[in-house]
Amino acid sequence: MYQVPRHRVFVSFHHEDQGYKDLFSRMMEDDIVDESVKDGDIDDRNLRTEAIRQRIRDEFIRDATVTVVLIGPCTWQRKHVDWEIGSSLRYTQQNPRCGLLGILLPRHPDHGKGEYTPNLIPPRLYDNCLGDDPFAKIYDWQDGPQGSAYVREWIHEAFKRRDGTHPDNSRRQFGNNRGGSCRTGWKD
Repeated sequence: MYQVPRHRVFVSFHHEDQGYKDLFSRMMEDDIVDESVKDGDIDDRNLRTEAIRQRIRDEFIRDATVTVVLIGPCTWQRKHVDWEIGSSLRYTQQNPRCGLLGILLPRHPDHGKGEYTPNLIPPRLYDNCLGDDPFAKIYDWQDGPQGSAYVREWIHEAFKRRDGTHPDNSRRQFGNNRGGSCRTGWKD
């Protein structure tokens, strides 16, 4: 029987979805090594934007092999989510690129519909879900023991894609959080 390896995972999410992040960590504790930023890990009050980005990349994403984006209704607006995805896609000698996937949370308006509204997804994640051979994929949140088996497989598939398909990291990084209604989404 084939055993999926245990991957080092960085989880990107909007703080309003902390409960789902905690549930994800508990659900996957035997299947992943969680490399995520925890509340209070970075005091960003006196740091410039580039210093924050560098700390996230060098101290948290550095050892990860896959980044999982938990997608709630307002996740697309968050600058830290955009920076984390961007850092995950960069390949440097010290920090190899991560695989990437998104999981629509039950709070997301498109959860369970079998498709998603592009402008309600973090734009950099969306860019990498396009084409015949996408770098990233988006799935619906799954509960229970069977849910962790699905997620384990999704993570492994993202890990395998990270060196085969080239990601799109060309979008300009967010300077600030995006405003507007969570339900109307981003516009280019």
